Amino acid sequence: MSTAFGPVWPAPAKLNLFLHVTGRRSDGYHLLQSVFQFLDYGDDIQFAIREDGEVRRQGTVGDVAEEADLMVRAARRLQAETGCALGADIRITKRLPMGGGLGGGSSDAATVLVALNQLWGLGQNAGRLAEIGLELGADVPVFVRGEAAWAEGVGEQLTPVRPPEPWYLVVKPPVEVPTAAVFGASELTRDCPPITIPDFLSGRGKNVCEPVVRRRFPEVGDVLDWLGQFGAARMTGTGSCAFVAFEDRGPAEAALEQMPAGWQGFVARGMNRSPLLAALERERAADSIPTP
Repeated sequence: MSTAFGPVWPAPAKLNLFLHVTGRRSDGYHLLQSVFQFLDYGDDIQFAIREDGEVRRQGTVGDVAEEADLMVRAARRLQAETGCALGADIRITKRLPMGGGLGGGSSDAATVLVALNQLWGLGQNAGRLAEIGLELGADVPVFVRGEAAWAEGVGEQLTPVRPPEPWYLVVKPPVEVPTAAVFGASELTRDCPPITIPDFLSGRGKNVCEPVVRRRFPEVGDVLDWLGQFGAARMTGTGSCAFVAFEDRGPAEAALEQMPAGWQGFVARGMNRSPLLAALERERAADSIPTP
């Protein structure tokens, strides 16, 4: 009932270059300031279009049930919003760790929305896809739009920004940090004075979740302390991954070789334009080539 699987669509990781909590809404959601930047590293997703309208995930993704998988939910939400009668088989090569703060689930959902919008011929613009994505998670819109962004609100108010694009060493200890545990912590700083984009670009900004995570997940503190010998180490988002920036790839790779046993790590380039946008342009160009 489906065609063959097509080309790979990237679902890149993101880093939060800083994260401040400036307040809390009456519904319990936290008001944030952050900067999202993409990495040239992430999951790979492929699609086979189905004529019967079914959406199916091929294979397993950790212990995530198919019905709960954000990829499947994104595809079905897109169907419901557009009345699309087509379906898809979805196959993923999973590289991004769960609970790491790299946005893997949100990125996967965004790639599904962007790719299937193109493959199903739906013609929805990025703004509409971002609205659909926001229903799935606060981080999904930035992945849909694909531009490094200054984020405010609950993370959905996005302004393009162009920070430097260094090489990053990203390291994860063998622990997952649940977001709810961090944002629910009584000791979390929730009244950071707002800063501006020029403030951030001049070096201001930190991750206010780090003290909470250090206290409750000391393994993350060990990673931050180890990375600190190479530069200003920082945690990304509320997850267990931490990172440090290098001007060149070589020193980052050399540091990775020194990483203690039992940790996961990789080196990747910061990107202000998501590789997902390049994949979309590739697919659009292919569709515009006349068939002989």
